[in-house]
This record gives sequence, C-alpha cells and structure tokens, in this order.
Amino acid sequence: MSHNYCTNVQRTSNTMKLSAAITVAAVSGAQAFTAPVNKPLRPASSLSVTQGDLDGAQSMIDGILTEKNCGPVFVRLAWHDSGTHDVSLADKEWPASGGAIGSIRFDPEINHGANAGLAGAIKLLEPVKEAFPGVSYADIFQMASARGIALAGGPEIDMKYGRVDATSPEECSPEGNLPDAEAGPEGKFGGPGGTASTEDESAAWHLRKVFYRMGLDDEGIVALSGAHTFGRAYADRSGVGAEKTKFTDGSATKLADGSETTAYTAGGSPWVEDWLVFNNSYFTTINDASTDEELVKCTSDKCLWEDAGFAPFANKFADQEAFFESYAKAHKALSELGSKFEPIE
Repeated sequence: MSHNYCTNVQRTSNTMKLSAAITVAAVSGAQAFTAPVNKPLRPASSLSVTQGDLDGAQSMIDGILTEKNCGPVFVRLAWHDSGTHDVSLADKEWPASGGAIGSIRFDPEINHGANAGLAGAIKLLEPVKEAFPGVSYADIFQMASARGIALAGGPEIDMKYGRVDATSPEECSPEGNLPDAEAGPEGKFGGPGGTASTEDESAAWHLRKVFYRMGLDDEGIVALSGAHTFGRAYADRSGVGAEKTKFTDGSATKLADGSETTAYTAGGSPWVEDWLVFNNSYFTTINDASTDEELVKCTSDKCLWEDAGFAPFANKFADQEAFFESYAKAHKALSELGSKFEPIE
C-alpha cells in the first residue's frame, strides 16, 4: 500500500499517471535510488530458514536503516511486492495470486512504472542476502519494512517469517495492480490492466477496487494510508513533489528519539513536517487547511475524509493509539498476502 499513494508512476498509452505507493502505499525513500537491477541476483532460498539467520538479518537491516535513514523506501519496496496480490486467484497454484513472494526483484516487475526507484532499495539489501542466503528475499523485504517502521517510532508488528521466494520472472504479476494518487487525463483513476480493472472516476472507489482485490477492508485502507507520515514524494517518480522543500532541503529533520539528522539526500515533498518519524501526524495534517502549503495532499489522501466509509476511521486515527493498533494489524495482513511459508528451524 506504500507507502505512499503519490510516490509512483504508471505509464498507460505513453501517458504519465500518478500512482500510489501501495501502498497504500507508497512511501517515498529517504534516498534517491534510480539504478536498475542489472546483475544476477542470488538464487531463492530452498531450505528452511533458521532463527539465527533471521536474527542476523535483522541486525544487518537495523544497521542499514540507522546509517541511511532509508526506512520509507523499504516500506514502499515491501508493499509493492505484496500489493500485487489478487485474492480471487488464491485457489490457483502458488504463486499465481502474487503477493509477498519476492517477485519484485525480477524484470519485468521491478521495471513496472509504479516501481520507479525501487531497484536501488533492493541493492541496499543485497548484502543481507549475501550474508544470510537462507533468508528469502521476500522475508528480507518485509523485515526491512517492519523494522523501518519500528525504528522510526511506529508500532512493533507481529511479523511472520519463513516466506518462500518466487524463482523466475514468469512468476511476476502483470502491471497495473497498484493504486493511483490522481486521476489520469480522462478523469479516471486506475485502469483496465493488472489482474482486474481498478478504473473508477472516484478516488475512494478506485482504492477499494485495488485493496478489496487484495482482501483488505476500509479500515485497512485508511490505516495503511497513514504510512504517508513516513517519507516523501518525488516528481521524477510520480509527477508530484517539489525539487525540494523547507523540510527536505538538506537541513536537519527530526528522528524518533528526538534527535535530528542531516544524513539524507535532499529533495522531494513530504506529507508531514517530521517525515522520518512514524506517528499519526498524517491524520492531523491532511484535513487541516492551515498546514504548510509545501506539504503534499493528494486526491487519494483527501478522499479519506470525504468518503462516508473511510471518514470514521480517518477521524478515529487522530488518536495515535487507535491508529497504531489498526495499522499493525493491516501491515501484518499486507505482509503475508500470497505468501507460502516454510517452518523456521
């Protein structure tokens, strides 16, 4: 789901369309990653993973997050891997329904318009796979997302590990399953591509077509949207976002422990002022007309307060405890979509 609706690009008939981080996600990264995956990746894991390997992988991931402040792009990577899931295909032979299966590492999926900039995030995590080859890519991507949120002050998510990896590009989902932030030139969100049409003139119903296809509900859609508190939108990925703002110009920005950092690549536009802290500020900012004009507010954000089904949750999540409870539940569900698990030794 994204983190972050406004962080991606889909191209339909050579027209740039704004796409959500699935997303909801979509979540733009703290670093500007654009390099393609142009070298052979390590093979998928075929043996049961050990708890020791998972602990070691988590320690390495925590170190990368602390050094690079790249939690937002890891959230976006994991969500775009899992967000391809189509629950209507769950009775087909695995992994036909897509989901959190590590397939995003393959071309063509990594080169889908919605995944612009994510190849670099995979490269950042490649040393973890090299050090702990028994841990699947699917687990590494989902672990990096959950740890990014936890280290940024968000909820600890009850993650399950032992995912089996997709093994070839033939197991990638078709392009078009992820959500749009804004309507295309014909006034419609989404399109006929992917495993099912997500096209609609309403931003809210477009989001429902995307996330209901995954098996999620209105509460989950709104909760996952709250991850926009974490990260930035970039014009070269989504068509949304300034070259830089007063919040992303290289000056110090706050971290969850109250300290400040300048260890990030300047650029992009955040949804909230303290964009490296995971809290509920999205729900106290988007619907406030007095907030700074340099903050991003996409149509797919604002509709959460305008739609009768979404609004009760958007208002409820102005309370951080309520948001964290729902968010942790929705994130866990998203992280397990379409996954096949092996036992942990």
